[in-house]
Amino acid sequence: MKKSLLALTLLAATPFMASAADGISYNYVEGGYIATETDSNLDADGWAINGSGAIAPNFHVFGGYSGQKTDDFVVGPTRFEGVDIDQMRLGLGYNHEISPRADLLTRVAYERSEDEFDNSFDGYSVEAGVRGALTQSLEGYALAGYEDGSDYDGDFYGRVGAQVKFNPMWGITGDVKFVDGATQYFVGPRVTF
Repeated sequence: MKKSLLALTLLAATPFMASAADGISYNYVEGGYIATETDSNLDADGWAINGSGAIAPNFHVFGGYSGQKTDDFVVGPTRFEGVDIDQMRLGLGYNHEISPRADLLTRVAYERSEDEFDNSFDGYSVEAGVRGALTQSLEGYALAGYEDGSDYDGDFYGRVGAQVKFNPMWGITGDVKFVDGATQYFVGPRVTF
């Protein structure tokens, strides 16, 4: 009777014990070049570092930090030097295997931006989509999201990305985020562990 009860309990819990699809890891660190292009022609570029760590079979924490500097700009007859802008993101993600090579992915994050004059903007983002291993050495994802904050209006965005793997540990990754009025690009090496 006890064995039957244990087997029934394990069978009932099976959907909740699913982990990442084959070939997909939520344990990585990446760093590289980031650039933001805006409709107002006030573009910026710099560096970024991102990472993720699995904390349970279906949950992971993730975060990122970037430092960008805007182009120089002109207001009236005066030319101003570009402004340094730092961005930070910290969140929790849920991944659920929907096929042997693909995960359904949902994430929520706290976001903060700060410029060199100590102006700061706090907000949050939520996103959902699919991440999968397209081949043994190519992985990709597509996400739809929404971001909002205390000092700016909420907006929907799309994010697509890919990673070319040289081996199970090293790869090159790229990400593009499309939001109304701006496009943000990231490219750099990734170490998966």
